[in-house]
Amino acid sequence: MDFDTAVFDKEYVTLGDRREAIVRGGRHLFDRLPAAFEGVRQLGVIGWRSQGPAQAQNLRDSLGGAVKVVVGLRSGSGSFEPARTAGFSEQDGTLGEMFEVIAASDMVLLLISDAAQAEHYREIFAALRPGTTLGLSHGFLLGHLTDVGETFPADVDVIAVCPKGMGPSVRALYVQGASVNGAGINASFAVEQDVTGRAVDRALGWSVALGAPYTFQTTLKSEYLSDLSGERAMLLAGVHGIVESLYRRYRDHGMSDKDAFRHSVESVTGPISRIISKDGLVGLYQSLDDEAQGIFADAYSAVYPVGLELTAEIYDEVASGNEIRSVILAGKRFGRFPMGRIDQADMWQVGQRVRAERATDGEAPLDPFTAGVFCGIMMAQADVLLEQGHPYSEIANESVIEAVDSLNPYMHARGVAYMVDNCSTTARLGARKWAPRFDYLLTQRSYPAVDDKVVVPAPFAAFQDHVIHDVLKVCSQMRPSVDIFVE
Repeated sequence: MDFDTAVFDKEYVTLGDRREAIVRGGRHLFDRLPAAFEGVRQLGVIGWRSQGPAQAQNLRDSLGGAVKVVVGLRSGSGSFEPARTAGFSEQDGTLGEMFEVIAASDMVLLLISDAAQAEHYREIFAALRPGTTLGLSHGFLLGHLTDVGETFPADVDVIAVCPKGMGPSVRALYVQGASVNGAGINASFAVEQDVTGRAVDRALGWSVALGAPYTFQTTLKSEYLSDLSGERAMLLAGVHGIVESLYRRYRDHGMSDKDAFRHSVESVTGPISRIISKDGLVGLYQSLDDEAQGIFADAYSAVYPVGLELTAEIYDEVASGNEIRSVILAGKRFGRFPMGRIDQADMWQVGQRVRAERATDGEAPLDPFTAGVFCGIMMAQADVLLEQGHPYSEIANESVIEAVDSLNPYMHARGVAYMVDNCSTTARLGARKWAPRFDYLLTQRSYPAVDDKVVVPAPFAAFQDHVIHDVLKVCSQMRPSVDIFVE
């Protein structure tokens, strides 16, 4: 997999035993954006969800008027007012009804919800003019089209740019990047169809204009398989199930509610994530003393088989279309069965008190058992994606980097329950469906193996020489120079 660009400078990085092409971003490249967007007079950003506000504003600011950026919203949407507050307006033609904006735009970034894409794609495709470019920040729509036996229109480019972080961070770090070199969110890009011959440069221009310090290549199919699987495993559901199971375990072993929360949730979202972010998984292990390394190794070996089994099942469910169909069917039930919240459970109420008392309690403990559990599930996901042939950069991002650099800091600031209750509908459904499976199997199989001293050590033996350590070491050199922004 490789690409050619006439506008940007392509570089190669060696990740493990593979070489991957990347593009390095930066504000010094903004003067190349008119060339990247040649032929694009109007760029329509459709939707005002997490990514919509960030991408519309970043593109507008980066392009500086060279391309007109217009926000399109469904008629009657409550997002018109927030879009006006951000500087888009009907008066100057930068805000309008979504189908009118689609029809008038040379490049359309479709950032509405997955369910809305699945419901309205025929009308959206009908509004696209031949020779225009359709941009996505997630491959869900390709998965749905594959499931129903349909395809994208043959006469348009189809590209994707997928920031490895939440929309608010994409915007906040872009703003910070005006004065802090290297601030931004890395992204992957894909070209599904190239009708105009300009698809690669438009995708790369889009990523650079968003402020991505580095842009990696993938395919749209690979992106949605890894992304949907990841959020149902390590990125969201997995960590949710891990911390719930550990919280109960620590309470059952005599810890107070507060200490159980600190040794489970706070340990994961605090010191464990911070160390992995800078030093990798092996760096986390090496930071422990001899006794703690033994505890880590036992926990890792006990949970890795569970993580491998569940992540392989999740991947199969995504690849088969079952998970996408499940999301669409659930959306149709919302009128009768709206999605509830999880933040009223006892554990999350304890979490509110713990976060409020951090100033007096100090740093959360680096619990070696929690670290072993977390890394065991994380590595299992990486191995599933590795078995399925995903690029190393994608494996590292979807299994490790997005978790510790993007999502877990939000969980640390607001709570795991907050994240589960406030991310995309697709991710929220996945967390509710799969987190209990992680919780159950860890509690029923992994922890008893540790307690009964019947842990098979083979998984940890494989951990020490795993290729992901070298991959993460290279990726760490491409880590944004500032930490994720959390309001």
